[in-house]
Amino acid sequence: MTNRTTDTGLHNVFLHRWSPRAFDGSDMPDADLATILDAARWAPSAMNYQPWRFLYAKRGDENWARFLSFLLPGNSVWAVNASVLLYVISETVMGERPSRTHSFDAGAAWGMLAIQASMLGYHSHGMAGVDFAKVAEELGVPENFKVEAAIAIGRMGDPSTLSEALQAREIPSTRKPRAEIAYPGNFRS
Repeated sequence: MTNRTTDTGLHNVFLHRWSPRAFDGSDMPDADLATILDAARWAPSAMNYQPWRFLYAKRGDENWARFLSFLLPGNSVWAVNASVLLYVISETVMGERPSRTHSFDAGAAWGMLAIQASMLGYHSHGMAGVDFAKVAEELGVPENFKVEAAIAIGRMGDPSTLSEALQAREIPSTRKPRAEIAYPGNFRS
């Protein structure tokens, strides 16, 4: 499927995880969704505060159309075929003080979720093309929480169901070399 490679002992689950847009529209069993969400639950967080929340709708349930309506048109056109739509929310305060790590911690939970989904044969696609204010208002998100992103999860579908422009992008992306993202000492440009 992919020509992604590495020169380390990295587990293949990381190389095979990618974010397609073509989903097959199949239902996801509750047990699979529970396992995927459980992986997010076990993510690390500052002071074990666990500031993340995942609000979700399963394909065909009473919340599906509403959750889909929060996505911008460029995302809703393909996310309609996902099995599950989630919104990642993070608590911006830790007790009585602002949290500097709520987004970082929620990102760790999303990463765990994505890897577990991949291990179960699903794909996930994170999205920032969201009407964030509408999500917060319509889903009753308290003011001390931030809507971070949306996630579509499902089984891979036929890329021909996508527009020509999206079909051209329906391949696993490459990554920057390690030397460009991690280095000893001071920041480098």
